[in-house]
Amino acid sequence: SLMVDVTGQTRKEKVILPAYLQGKKPNTIPNKKIEDPASGKVSTSSLATRQDLTGFHLTPPRVTFGVLKEGCTYATTVTMKNVGVNFSRFRVKQPPPHTGLRVMYTPGPVAGLQVELEIEISAILLGGKDSGGLEEVSHDIEILTESETLLLPVKANIL
Repeated sequence: SLMVDVTGQTRKEKVILPAYLQGKKPNTIPNKKIEDPASGKVSTSSLATRQDLTGFHLTPPRVTFGVLKEGCTYATTVTMKNVGVNFSRFRVKQPPPHTGLRVMYTPGPVAGLQVELEIEISAILLGGKDSGGLEEVSHDIEILTESETLLLPVKANIL
């Protein structure tokens, strides 16, 4: 029960459910729906009650590189899984060059499968203000899909 905690005592504060249990998708911007007769829509009786037939999930939902050494290049992989029943296309809006970030992926349709995005960061310090030898890089990578825009937050500290 949500009324008691693990020790059996009544809760003092309300339980906050995660966004995925509330039916919300974090870090997404919905696109306007445009009817396209060639989009390959599925309308069978078993799927008639489902509203969202397309969508992607990012694993992990955010990337934190931690403290990086200046002059080195680091990379990590993010998995983008198609959780809808229709095949969907996507593209990644590359981050500006001053962030040192780059996303490498293979474009094309994703039909019930997953695709790997390789996030690469070149740890470079920009000239300017003296930050005590530590500079924070923070950027949201935009992944444009047919139904929404996913935001992948990336953070790193360059030493």
